[in-house]
Amino acid sequence: MDLKGRSLLSLKDFTAEEIRFLLDESKRLKADFKAYNREKPLKGLTLGMIFQKRSTRTRVSTEVAMYYLGGHGIFLSSSDIQLGAGETIKDTAHVLSRMLDGVLARVYAHEDVKELAKYSTVPVINALSDKYHPLQILADLLTIEEHKDRLAGLKLAWSGDGNNVCNSLLIGCAKMGIDMSVATPKGYEPPNDVVELAMGFAEDTGAKIVITNNAEVAVKDADVVVTDTFISMGEEEQEKEKLVAFKDYIVSDELCANAKSDFIFMHCLPYKHKEATEEIFESENSVVFDEAENRLCTVMAVLNAFMGQ
Repeated sequence: MDLKGRSLLSLKDFTAEEIRFLLDESKRLKADFKAYNREKPLKGLTLGMIFQKRSTRTRVSTEVAMYYLGGHGIFLSSSDIQLGAGETIKDTAHVLSRMLDGVLARVYAHEDVKELAKYSTVPVINALSDKYHPLQILADLLTIEEHKDRLAGLKLAWSGDGNNVCNSLLIGCAKMGIDMSVATPKGYEPPNDVVELAMGFAEDTGAKIVITNNAEVAVKDADVVVTDTFISMGEEEQEKEKLVAFKDYIVSDELCANAKSDFIFMHCLPYKHKEATEEIFESENSVVFDEAENRLCTVMAVLNAFMGQ
């Protein structure tokens, strides 16, 4: 399947078959590199890595992926370049396109990564924005499949904030035939346009999308239980207010008693000890570090597919 030259801003722009291809490529690369059968398809290519937000998994996985694939990653923090400050995003896109083979951007505003892609002539990969986090969801889907041997027909429950990870899971689950129930406090639901998109994709796959304010209802008979930090980067001033609002959405043994006995628990990290109990995080049901590891092979698959020879 030829994806070379395309940008990855959200999984909504990709078919189920294309997502399936990226997951299968992730499996292949994971197996090959664990066996030290390491190709160098990105030899001589350079990726610019724009980071407005700090990161552990995204930065390490991307730099290691470029190294493994034979390319080179250049880390560009907000203090290193003038994106949107001393220089317009349009001009930055033009300049970077003439010097790089691809751009990965971890930004605050989704409109920024969209504008970067609009004016760039090389692939632009969204490594997180306030609306979507597609790289994380590819790793999540791979982790689910590794532990459940399938995707279609499973039920995933989300308990927490209707944030960028939730948005991307809604799109990914709907496209891959996974039922998804989202439980958030009132006022923290995922945006209507994302829910409508997910429901439209779900019509094609038979997946069921449910949005509720009742965490127990969402988790009922779930194969997968997922949460994320209640306080995203840039929302620190809302911490007290949100911790009160989210007190009934903490993933705990009591809440997960409503899930299937063999459910898996996922969290994209970092774990703030507020959105899930230590017992759940450290339990046999927890696959959070498998999920983190899979960030490497999935970003390798993306880089190879979008930038490779």
